[in-house]
Amino acid sequence: MNNLPFYLSQPFAQHALLAAAIVAIICGFIGPFVIMRGMAFAVHGTSELAFPGAAAGLLIANNPLAGALVGTLVFATIIGLLGVRERERDSVIGVILAFGLGMGVLLLSFYHGFAAEATSILFGNIFGAGNGQLLALVLIGAGATLAMLILYRPLLFASVDPDVAEARGVPLRLVGLLFLLILAFAVTEAAQIVGTLLVLSLAITPAAAAQRLSARPIMVTTLSILFALIASVGGLLVSLANGRLKASVCITFVSFGIYLAARVFSYRSSQAGPSRA
Repeated sequence: MNNLPFYLSQPFAQHALLAAAIVAIICGFIGPFVIMRGMAFAVHGTSELAFPGAAAGLLIANNPLAGALVGTLVFATIIGLLGVRERERDSVIGVILAFGLGMGVLLLSFYHGFAAEATSILFGNIFGAGNGQLLALVLIGAGATLAMLILYRPLLFASVDPDVAEARGVPLRLVGLLFLLILAFAVTEAAQIVGTLLVLSLAITPAAAAQRLSARPIMVTTLSILFALIASVGGLLVSLANGRLKASVCITFVSFGIYLAARVFSYRSSQAGPSRA
């Protein structure tokens, strides 16, 4: 713990905290819609499919972030076009996921760089974020946040009551595809923090905790962003203070702790309500 002030004065830690905050904001923003639309498996699939894109990026340009972004955008488009109906979406994701992971393993077998750079695709390496990667994360985060602000109302309408939204002229297919593309941006960001294998800890868990505490969309979104920030920044600080635990592990533990606390609070509130009545 005594080393924490020293670490916070270092550029690598400052970059990591900024990157963690950027990722948390966009993941917290999209999380409630992921849950409302029943797309938790889509987040998992898209995060895993960042792996073959990142492996290709390493091979072609030694840039896993750019490769992961291209890969997730391509796969999100395929999922959006082929899995239009909810009952079809999971099977489409499963088929593409199996193929994509196999392709990623094949591509990575041709990569002969440092193992740490290759494994960071799966497990994250937030402390390795340089100025170029940080700028890319800022641009990705700003673009995804702006897109969500523009899409917020029709997406909320389509998520809460798709039949009425379609009758009112909301283009459900286009809205769903655009949301998947935004999701691809968010997953690419989150993978830099916790890795593709643990991306659910920022894209799902904070929103799930928020929905235990409120039913109002604005409040759920606000709480989701707040919880994601606490998990990402707080987990990073715990990792720095400890010195031995990986940041991804700390972030997922903090995120899960928030979810458990929200469940306990909502349970106690539901039990206290009838007794007062």
